[in-house]
Amino acid sequence: MFDDKVLMITGGTGSFGNTVLNRFLNTAVKEIIVFSRDEKKQEDMRIALNSPKVKFYIGDVRDYNSIHQAMAGVDYVFHASALKQVPSCEFYPMEAVRTNIIGTDNVLSAAVANNVKRLILLSTDKAVYPINSMGISKAMAEKVLIAKSRTVREGGTVLCATRYGNVMASRGSVIPLFVEKLKAGLPLTVTDPNMTRFLMSLEESVDLVLHAFENGNQGDIFVQKAPASTIEDLAQAIKELFNSDIAVKIIGARHGEKLYESLVSREEMANADDMGHYYRIAADNRDLNYDKFILEGRPEVNDVDDYTSHNTTRLSVNQIKDLLLSLDYIKTALGK
Repeated sequence: MFDDKVLMITGGTGSFGNTVLNRFLNTAVKEIIVFSRDEKKQEDMRIALNSPKVKFYIGDVRDYNSIHQAMAGVDYVFHASALKQVPSCEFYPMEAVRTNIIGTDNVLSAAVANNVKRLILLSTDKAVYPINSMGISKAMAEKVLIAKSRTVREGGTVLCATRYGNVMASRGSVIPLFVEKLKAGLPLTVTDPNMTRFLMSLEESVDLVLHAFENGNQGDIFVQKAPASTIEDLAQAIKELFNSDIAVKIIGARHGEKLYESLVSREEMANADDMGHYYRIAADNRDLNYDKFILEGRPEVNDVDDYTSHNTTRLSVNQIKDLLLSLDYIKTALGK
């Protein structure tokens, strides 16, 4: 579906953008547009890739005109641009609003105006039962997408979203932090040893988005079933891989952190389509006719659990080690 097509990646200089580029660079895709506001990262990527297929646009999703102009002629959009760090969004919540909510609305409007075929918004488990500014802003981004999808004419841009948990070894995530501390001889800082998180690779995050591109209907949200681990077991697995006896220091939860994350709420699970490796959460497209709502309610959710990092498959330390050894980042850090 991507042969001879133009792809755009907003926030394209990040970990996800780099993985998408590696996936598509040697395919029959016509052009890949990297849209971001960081000129230094764009310059580094331009030099490293040295590919005529990749075009770079300096701009900001907060500015509708810049994203609208850059999207001319684009067929498919990976919307990865976002503020993602929980503590920084807690301190600067309006910045999260401007990028994650208003910026998303700008990207969606530009996609529809430019007759883009399909757009996928990258969301997060933190958008489910959100307690922090980052999660709230991403939950609102999902709501904005679903609302916008209801207004698109038939045959127009298909708007979908994907949710994923922690992406292993992505920029700013805990695995690179642990490895850096270990190599520097510093204690590994663990917030809460019983805290659990979903574990996904960057390649799996791209697979999920491609699944959404191929299978998505208007307003769908797609979730990959993923295993999880405790932070304590993750730290232990990294120590064992590097043959280290470095100390582990418990520092307590940071601003806005949960004990566990949910990828699908119980309300969504009551209606989710189990696709084997993925869940499809279809948009609730009932209208504002409340009489109809009273007569045609939704299935009971009392006997349905949300899908969380506490009740998904829990990996052992050895299983975590095997998973980590599949990552290029860990192989490079170990000199393999």
